[in-house]
Amino acid sequence: MGTVRNILEAKGHAVYAIRPDNTVYEGIQMLVDRNVGALTVVDENDHCLGIFSERDYARRVILKGRASKDTLISEIMTADPYTVTVESSIEDCMVKMTDKHIRHLPVVNDQNQLIGIISIGDVVKYIINDQKHIISNLELYINGSHG
Repeated sequence: MGTVRNILEAKGHAVYAIRPDNTVYEGIQMLVDRNVGALTVVDENDHCLGIFSERDYARRVILKGRASKDTLISEIMTADPYTVTVESSIEDCMVKMTDKHIRHLPVVNDQNQLIGIISIGDVVKYIINDQKHIISNLELYINGSHG
């Protein structure tokens, strides 16, 4: 199977990030504007500090009765998230996401700088497309249409 690099080549490296000193309100607005479920929290050098997700908002703001405009991202983000590199295998990502019950994995370089993000949807889409390709090749082989 493939690597995270394959997913990023297909979907691109665009990633939406926020700073830890932004308010939760600003984070929610960015989630809505970008139509995404999570943002990566980075410092001024783009080092990955955490993840801010809809789940964080629901569990740590709404259910706690906190005010979005008075709460900082740093107060409710998931700090020190699990990360992957471009060389990480798709299987490893799926295992990590399943075992840890997470939906997003920041992709970082050797200096822990953010270079992308993958979601469980990205991983599933890659696996489905990979399986379709394998099935197509097997059908060609069985039908004698291989070169």
